[in-house]
Amino acid sequence: MSMQLQNLPFDSEDIAKFSRDRNEPNWFSELRMKGLNLAEELPLPKPEKTRIADWNFTDFNYDTSSAAVNNLSDLPEDIRRLMNNGDGAGNVLVHVNSSAVYHHLSQELIDQGVIYTDLATALRDHSDLFAKYYFKTTSIKKHRLTALNAALANGGSFLYIPRNVVISEPVQAVYYQNAPSAGLVAHTVVVAEQSSAVTFVESYLSDPIVGKGVANIVSEVVVGENAQVKYGAVDEFSDQMITYVNRQAEVARDGSIQWALGQMNDGNTLSENATNLQGDGAAADIKAVSIGSGSQKQNFDNYVRHVGKATKSQLLVRAAQKDASNSIFNARTKIEHGASGADGEQTQRVLMLSDQARGDANPILLIDEYDVIAGHAASVGRVDPDQLYYLMSRGIKQETAEKLIVEGFLAPIVDLLPIEGVRKQLATLIERKVG
Repeated sequence: MSMQLQNLPFDSEDIAKFSRDRNEPNWFSELRMKGLNLAEELPLPKPEKTRIADWNFTDFNYDTSSAAVNNLSDLPEDIRRLMNNGDGAGNVLVHVNSSAVYHHLSQELIDQGVIYTDLATALRDHSDLFAKYYFKTTSIKKHRLTALNAALANGGSFLYIPRNVVISEPVQAVYYQNAPSAGLVAHTVVVAEQSSAVTFVESYLSDPIVGKGVANIVSEVVVGENAQVKYGAVDEFSDQMITYVNRQAEVARDGSIQWALGQMNDGNTLSENATNLQGDGAAADIKAVSIGSGSQKQNFDNYVRHVGKATKSQLLVRAAQKDASNSIFNARTKIEHGASGADGEQTQRVLMLSDQARGDANPILLIDEYDVIAGHAASVGRVDPDQLYYLMSRGIKQETAEKLIVEGFLAPIVDLLPIEGVRKQLATLIERKVG
């Protein structure tokens, strides 16, 4: 007998068939069932000052697919734009409607033991290795949305870098939705073993034809001892899509992670970014940029936990709010007892571009240790009138002057993205959303 879950438009029979059709290993099918049962019991997350109870997180088509292509020229134009700048078409994995449609990894990296593949192939060819890391840095039991990710996962990437392997070229993932009511439930796992290094950049985009779609994205990053991971992302879903995105990292001794996040969705968004500095000397550098427009509601939570000694974190958030958009920016730095010598700094700056827009920056420091350095700064304000006056006195129209100031304000984070095509994607998005 199948169990129809309260207000979920799918049941255990649907999930079992979905898993069978994909020939998934038993451990993964069982985790799907566990996720489904938890999704009934667990509440939605309760983000501060953002009401998400009526957001659609469950009603979408998760069983979508697209055919593979042999050439980049056969991909939709939106995707080609991201990759045709020469340095983007190297080590890449492209998903259309959750299916991996194009994949390339250099022979040199394959020979060094690097694994870079989609979720379905990871489960088929690297099941034991993938199982070691799947849902380990974030919990399936965190709330209903992480449980749903486990139950319905229909896409994702697995990047594994063995110890001492340093990848100099960026590794890229692109996700594109263009089927009506499509849902992307993606789960990405990036593992950098001891003394390895990688730059990973992912882009998420959708065609407005999707309409009321859903994105539920979980990314887990494991940074080994003395390893370095740079993780860039640009989220660009259309205005009717509801997005939940959860990016988490665990960093071992002397390891480091750099997050560069371009949060540019046009629809309602709930974002959780968390970094656990577990080992002594672990470090995190988080930079995030966002623009709110239209009547969208967004809630961003950035969390850094210092556990090891002499750990270091820097968080910089820059955002602009226009029209009647409403965004909440929470930054939490927690220094645990025993994390002596920790240094945690955070800065959040939000520009308000209209009277109806709302932006709220909430810095929080939680400190359980004496020998630490911690600081925060948060400001919400309008465009600097002196800057505006200066530009207008040079004959620049007010509208153009405001646009230049906002673009300059957001530029430091755009410049961090290591793939030219993606950097241009973010710069173009900022221009469109501000303009």
